Amino acid sequence: MNLRKYGKKLGYEVSALGLGCMRLPRKTDAEGKMIVDREKAYELIRYAAQNGINYFDTAYGYHNQTSEEVLGEALEGGLREKVKIATKQPFNVMTTQGDIRRNLENTLKKLRTDYIDVYLIHNIQAPFWDEIKRRKVIEEYEKFRAEGLIRGIAFSYHGEFPCFKDVLSFYDWDMAQIQQNLVDIDHEATEEAIRMAGEKGTAMVIMEPLRGGGLALPPAPVKKIYDEVAPGRSGVEWAFRHLLNYPEVSTILSGMTTMEQLKENIAIFSKPDAVAGCLSAAEKQALLRAKTTYESMTAVPCTGCEYCLPCPQGVSIPGVFSGYNEGFMFENFAQPQRSYMFMTRRGADASKCVECGACEAKCPQQIAIVAELKKAHAKLSGWVE
Repeated sequence: MNLRKYGKKLGYEVSALGLGCMRLPRKTDAEGKMIVDREKAYELIRYAAQNGINYFDTAYGYHNQTSEEVLGEALEGGLREKVKIATKQPFNVMTTQGDIRRNLENTLKKLRTDYIDVYLIHNIQAPFWDEIKRRKVIEEYEKFRAEGLIRGIAFSYHGEFPCFKDVLSFYDWDMAQIQQNLVDIDHEATEEAIRMAGEKGTAMVIMEPLRGGGLALPPAPVKKIYDEVAPGRSGVEWAFRHLLNYPEVSTILSGMTTMEQLKENIAIFSKPDAVAGCLSAAEKQALLRAKTTYESMTAVPCTGCEYCLPCPQGVSIPGVFSGYNEGFMFENFAQPQRSYMFMTRRGADASKCVECGACEAKCPQQIAIVAELKKAHAKLSGWVE
């Protein structure tokens, strides 16, 4: 497994491939609920740790707050000391200052460890970034570090570049974790975030390199582009090599669910040329063409301009269409359905539409929003977790 420097501050060397523990193997229990299949998860985690992966990423809320526990159990017996563990506490469970410490203490118990290698403020977003600063959450993390409970202080981020820039510039972070992949280079924090983190010496960790698995099986038009340059190379490897090409990237997380996926990915990241600068000019051009092709394969011509907002009923219209289009783009609705489940929990899903038509009057693309929301809701509903 190829190793990379983890920024310039902690002195870590980490595997270029990290195991993301958000998509561990699952099964249905006696009550019909989806739970982690612990035996399969233990096997997966232990195989990873014994075959070159030394970076494991989890979080307070993954798998209904059981992911940390499963990881801790799997790494007992000597493996914990050989790996780095990164985990995250979301701001929405930091109700009081005391909660911040209690949550960390519970996490340490679940992980069966005395310290966490990297502790993140999970999913910082623009609406509550000022409140994080006001509540002095970073200062609480610094106390934990002084006590030896954590070693690195970091954050994860889903959002646009301006807020990312503000967050990264505010503090001397050890690591920043962002969503990036070959179709998101102009979205989310953008590749400018990767460059900026590198300049600061902040480790850069990538999540969603396969866009929830959507990039794993390229549709025929994209596969044709790829095969013109590297016949037989998988969509998975193309997506990973896009990110490996950046020297600023420390590790790329993949939420592997099966042993087959794990072994395939270890093989890709163990190739001698799976290093920074691995892409040729022809390969870079192929990736740009693939991105354009993916973007053309959508069902609704929504540009995300948000002119349709605010919806009187709170429907996240661009968000619904984004997931709907993603399903068609990748010919895979699994990840969009999972995201839609969270949207539904927030009360922002398409079922809240009362067909008032206010959005349609404001849409510059003249989309039949009401009708398209119904179609999107039908395709996106049904995920159980």
